Amino acid sequence: MLIVHASDIHCGPEFQKAVFEAAVDEINDLDPDAIVITGDLTENGLLSQYRVARHVVDSIKCNTKVICSGNHDYRSTGYLLFKKFFPSRRVAKMSNCIFTIVSTARPERNDGEVGHRQVVWLERTLSKHRKMMKVVVMHHHLIQVPDTGPDNIPVVDAGDTLRGIMNAKVNLVLGGHRHRPWRWMVGDTQIIHAGTLSSERLRGFYSHSYNIIDVKKDSIRASLKIVRGKSLSYDEVVKGRTKLPGV
Repeated sequence: MLIVHASDIHCGPEFQKAVFEAAVDEINDLDPDAIVITGDLTENGLLSQYRVARHVVDSIKCNTKVICSGNHDYRSTGYLLFKKFFPSRRVAKMSNCIFTIVSTARPERNDGEVGHRQVVWLERTLSKHRKMMKVVVMHHHLIQVPDTGPDNIPVVDAGDTLRGIMNAKVNLVLGGHRHRPWRWMVGDTQIIHAGTLSSERLRGFYSHSYNIIDVKKDSIRASLKIVRGKSLSYDEVVKGRTKLPGV
């Protein structure tokens, strides 16, 4: 199964329309089985921005779209609009893979929170699917991401959430938020953050990008795709061996 993982579109003042359209052309050519978008589809949670976000996301040709909210989406009472424009199931199953959405955004807050009830729900849900590949989808980061400055807005209950993820034997966690692609390995769990797909606010990694994830029965291989550029293995990314265009 081929998964495309994108994040932080930020429809609004900093949205880079031409970059997004170039990325969509690339993604549609890949013909992925699923597209995962990990939050911040809008800049300020405004109705006009949600209308644009819905339109541009619809231009991605994929039958299975797994979308979670980000802190920017919950601004200005945007959490009500998110439910209207991007209604989604908390659980999606494809082939031998199960996706579970964990909501970390809270109204008018930049920091993320999972909460005890959601951790318990996650463990109980995934315990019923022991033989499936388990993917958790969330916006905020559980572990600090390098090159993103003073980091004071992670998931506030990251320890409890990580313990739940370990107990549930999750294979892959997909997130965004920091506008910096990165991968952490925690035991057998890969935690992969997408950079920003189309925001002007690049940070730490000065190219727009998305992730391409190849899921097989016993393995997960992730690579970073620079919009209008080359693909990089995450070994290159985390070792700082990337040569970026125009930098």
